[in-house]
Parts: sequence; C-alpha cells; structure tokens
Amino acid sequence: MTVSVDAPASLTLRILGCGSSGGVPRVASGWGACNPEDPRNRRRRCSILVERVSGGGRTTVLVDTSPDLREQLLDADVQRLDAVLYTHAHADHTHGIDDLRPLVITMRARIPVYADTLTRSLLTTRFGYCFETPPGSAYPPILDLRDLPPALTLDGPGGPIPVESLPVEHGTEAALGFRFGSAAYMPDVSLIPAASRARLHGLDLLIIDALRDTPHPTHFSVSDALALIAETKPRRAVLTNLHTDLDYAALAERLPASVVPAYDGMTLTLDA
Repeated sequence: MTVSVDAPASLTLRILGCGSSGGVPRVASGWGACNPEDPRNRRRRCSILVERVSGGGRTTVLVDTSPDLREQLLDADVQRLDAVLYTHAHADHTHGIDDLRPLVITMRARIPVYADTLTRSLLTTRFGYCFETPPGSAYPPILDLRDLPPALTLDGPGGPIPVESLPVEHGTEAALGFRFGSAAYMPDVSLIPAASRARLHGLDLLIIDALRDTPHPTHFSVSDALALIAETKPRRAVLTNLHTDLDYAALAERLPASVVPAYDGMTLTLDA
C-alpha cells in the first residue's frame, strides 16, 4: 500500500484472533452456541497487530504469537515486524512463535521480542533455540529477547508507537495488558489493580476480555467487561477472548451501542 507523505498518521489495531484458548469451533466439542454459518464465529486464538502508518511508511508490532499465527500473518499480509510483545506465557499466546521465522528470513534481521521476567524465563525454557543456537545446531537464532519496561517507544518506518505495560491478574497468575496511546488491549484478565485501572479511563478504544456470560476464575465475564466499560467510559469498546458460548450476532444484539464483539480480521483505526 502506498501512503501519501502528506497523510496524517493513523494507528490501526487489527484483531488477528479473538477466540478463547481452544478457538471456535473447539476440537471435540464443536461450535457450542455459535452459528457455524456466520464467519464472525470462526475464531482463532487471541493476538493483535498494532500498526502506525504515516508518510514515512508503516511501523508494525505484534502482540502474542498464538498457535494460529501462520494463518493470521498470511491473512493480514504481514511482510515485516518491528517488534513482538507478550501478555503472558500461556500456550495459546506463545506457541506459534516459530512462525516468525519466515519474516526473519525475509527481513534478514532478528525481531526484538519484549516480555516480563517470568515470560522471558518460560520462553527460553520452551523455545530456547529461537534466542540462541543450541549446541550441535547450524540454525541461527531468530529473535532478540528483551526486558519489557513499564513504558517504552517502539519505532519503525511509520514512526513511534508508545507502549505502556498494565499489570493485571489472570487467576492466580500475573499477566499484562498494553496501552498504545489512546487504545488499550487486555485479552486475559480476572482482576485489574487500581494503578492499571486508572490508566484505562477516557480511552478512544478498549479491547477487553469477556470469555462468557457465567463467572470464570481466570477471565472477565461479559458482565465484568461491561462494568469496566461503564466505569472507564472509552469512546468505543470491543469484547475479545470469546468462548463457544457466545454467538456473535446474539451477543452484538444485547450490547450497548458503543460496544461490539470482536471478530477475526476486524480493524480499528484511530488518530496516531
């Protein structure tokens, strides 16, 4: 895509996947309450692409490497990445990591990967070959693993993307949400500490976990998400990490006007 040098910069968040840990349909249990005829109900595992586009080009940041990453990158026509961020180390957010390899080969450069201390430790335990060449291997590492500070700026051809890490609880485990300027993304959350909650007020866009209607020990329910939205008052909100209980059309019908369910491939654009 050619971008005019005079065009104002924009920030786009693309939903690569909005499904719960098993996706929709789910192996062995199928579609649940979701209508299989509605393509918005076919959900890959959670991941988003954050892009800043300006006259200089495009800066592209990936959040999480889901097990569906190959198809997600192909569908979004991703040609390069400036960085990868991780929310936490669960399999549904990390196990597509090796599908970054073709991008590294094309770019001829390792991709910077940012994660908190625990996630970095678990990534190196599970996927150490991605970060340094194992003994006896001829394959070079593909990723540059870096500490994730509370705030940083990720740069690229499209200009800077500000990133703020927002600690949350995911059941008994710690996880992160991220704020990108006036947008925030929290895919796996059961409790938001006060300091992180304060950073969610008055956003242009909030993408928030809403697993199902009934309570869950490690995720927000739909009512939990709607209560947060009512409190923090984003201009618009999107519900993600949706289980097989939640049919797209049926859920959309009962949500407030400024709130919609996510679907794979959804793009949301803001001023940068």
